[in-house]
Amino acid sequence: MSSLAKTIVATGASSGLGFELVKQLLIQQSQSYKFILGARDVSRTEAAYNSLNFNSATHSLTILPLELSDLKTTKSFAQQTLQTLGNDKLDYLLLNAGISDGTETPGRNGSKWCESYIVNHLSQHYLIHLLREKLVSSSSRIVVVSSGAVTRVEDPATLEQDLLHGSGITGHETYSRTKFVQLLGAHWWRRQLSNTGCKVVAVSPGLVPNTGIGRGSGLNLTMDMPDAKTVSQGAQSILAAFTRDDFPEDPDRIFLTSWGEWWSKDVYGKTLDKGLQDKWCPSKEEIEREGGL
Repeated sequence: MSSLAKTIVATGASSGLGFELVKQLLIQQSQSYKFILGARDVSRTEAAYNSLNFNSATHSLTILPLELSDLKTTKSFAQQTLQTLGNDKLDYLLLNAGISDGTETPGRNGSKWCESYIVNHLSQHYLIHLLREKLVSSSSRIVVVSSGAVTRVEDPATLEQDLLHGSGITGHETYSRTKFVQLLGAHWWRRQLSNTGCKVVAVSPGLVPNTGIGRGSGLNLTMDMPDAKTVSQGAQSILAAFTRDDFPEDPDRIFLTSWGEWWSKDVYGKTLDKGLQDKWCPSKEEIEREGGL
């Protein structure tokens, strides 16, 4: 390999922005990467990456089964990831998976929550818990793919009711609420890992219509919308979160915009409530107890 390989563990890399991001890294030769990707359909994802004909002497790619709507598979994915890593470092954890369905679809195993909440926040929050020891020993960077949609949440007090299965909230509304909770989680983990050498960065890829993220929301997103970006441009915005080291002095300013600026924290000020962060970021034991794991 051309240089010491950096390891990236990622969710949401079987299509859309995640696939494009990995593709952009696979085609360059200056840095070697070892990818461990979670995918719902392993064989289809393997075929998609194999079609890229990337240089396997420079990069390696392992695809493991992961169904984020089921916490049991999240736990299995974490175990297999740690086995695959062995003594190697985990340089980057990319949390990119997201859906925009309404609350009509329940979570697995009798969960009271809607599937979108479990996929967009709870499972990926649980994954950090499961990988925490390796993340800390590696001084990893955790990149959380967020959204400007968090600013549409007017009253966080309604989240507990809104995100229940069957609450009647539309996909458009559910997406903004679950991304808000996800950002609460990014702030919570930044606090928890502040003295470990780990970095937590939230990033918005911008409005990227051609990822299919709008399907469940009922919105018709098109490239003629103001500020719409291509999938390639969106992936480049996320990649910036891997490399930017010009962090603001204020530790709460962890949100990188798609135009390359660190957002002023007054834009997402409601997510800075530490009480809310604690409420929506259960411990590993609480998650496993509630999920029957």
